[in-house]
Amino acid sequence: MSFFERDLTTIAFCWRLERRDGVAIGFTTHDRDLDIEGLRYRAAPGMLPSAISLSDGFEASALDVTGALTSAAISEADLAAGRWDGAAVRLFLVDWEDPSAPLPLVRGELGNVSMQGEGFEAELRGPAALLDRAVVEQTSPTCRAELGDKRCRVDMAGRTRVTRVIAVPEEAVVEVASASPETNAYGFGRLRWLSGPNSGLEAAIVASDGPRLMLREAPVHPPNLGDLVETAEGCDKLFATCTGRFANGENFRGEPHLPGMDLLTRYPGAS
Repeated sequence: MSFFERDLTTIAFCWRLERRDGVAIGFTTHDRDLDIEGLRYRAAPGMLPSAISLSDGFEASALDVTGALTSAAISEADLAAGRWDGAAVRLFLVDWEDPSAPLPLVRGELGNVSMQGEGFEAELRGPAALLDRAVVEQTSPTCRAELGDKRCRVDMAGRTRVTRVIAVPEEAVVEVASASPETNAYGFGRLRWLSGPNSGLEAAIVASDGPRLMLREAPVHPPNLGDLVETAEGCDKLFATCTGRFANGENFRGEPHLPGMDLLTRYPGAS
């Protein structure tokens, strides 16, 4: 890079964060905003990572960021709600006189974010983190696919619907205007908030009774009546459910009849 060879350098540090819901923001240590690759990087000296530790090993890189809450784009409430968990991160240097050729430094995604004083601290999961994944799947009596994915192949078009919240009888219970009449149709399913204070967040559904949905955890923010939500049916991943409810036994990704350590406890009267 030619801007490294000058007597008076014009180097600025930039970083881009993109949330899983598509929201992207950029920051730079320069004293004015920079437009790079279609995104405006806001001048935010307080957003400088205080420590970036890299190594030639396979452990996850550490990213320590201070002063993050000085930006209105990253609020404490959003961090606490997990909106930035898993966000894609790119860190690079740029010539602020001609920012058309950035020099990449680090890329990856943020792990779980924790509050640290006036900023946040997160693990940066780089490409080496992929090596932590299992090479082959382990056998299991339950299905290893997710309902509706490319291995399961159940059509979710008729099992996903957009509706509204009509009641909140308990902190972790909501009632919606329309739902599948099938018994416990949304058990192990998903609820995604499309409007209101929880917009963009997801919640796991433990069980359902008609339009009454029991969530695993209470919403981060108290929902409002009329909030728009998307509900998706769930599956308990048992072979009997796969064949009986979905008629999808040929795509079952488990080994329900393979003997295992619990073989003796599968029979009545076993002790």
